[in-house]
Amino acid sequence: MAITLSRLFDDYSTAIQAMHELEAAGIAASDISIIASNADNWYSGKGAAASPMKHDADRDGVDDRAEGAATGAGIGATVGGVAGLLAGLGMIAIPGIGPVVAAGWLASTAAVAAVGGVAGGILGALAEAGVSEEDAHVYAEGVRRGGTLLTVRVPDGKRTRVEAILDRSAVNIRERGMAYRRSGWSSFDPNAPSYTADQIRKERELYRRNAA
Repeated sequence: MAITLSRLFDDYSTAIQAMHELEAAGIAASDISIIASNADNWYSGKGAAASPMKHDADRDGVDDRAEGAATGAGIGATVGGVAGLLAGLGMIAIPGIGPVVAAGWLASTAAVAAVGGVAGGILGALAEAGVSEEDAHVYAEGVRRGGTLLTVRVPDGKRTRVEAILDRSAVNIRERGMAYRRSGWSSFDPNAPSYTADQIRKERELYRRNAA
């Protein structure tokens, strides 16, 4: 029996690292979905980063987010695994979030809802995946504020291992939801204005300071 696990990451590059670890643990790319904010225009649709804010964990001088996307796009859709999934990255607009870069089964569900004009399409997609309403609102708001959502279908026997991989670098969703509520937020609003690049930069700086 398969279960669905979702986690929020503060940036795309951290989520990609988790995806590669999931693949190494035997999780098929077809069971992984990624939805990443593109409000700061880091992804141009050709694997190029437009944002001046770099994420360069491997210190090769190339923004890891663009590098991951470019790797997938350069290999082609016939390649399997995570590289093949990344080759299918596409840009869609989700009500209340704005532009996102997405791939995988959950992204397809959210995209259909968005194209059909369904308000809060991401909430419906998460509910269909078995995510609780409370968590779905925090996940959606997290993507709105610049985060990346990773959702994985997992055989029950691999749950413990997959949770360990995801939780190493994922946001604590309970703590993040509490932080949002302290600032006056109550729930994800599909009619709210999208975050700007400057707002997302400030949001990420806030959580980096808090983690230090």
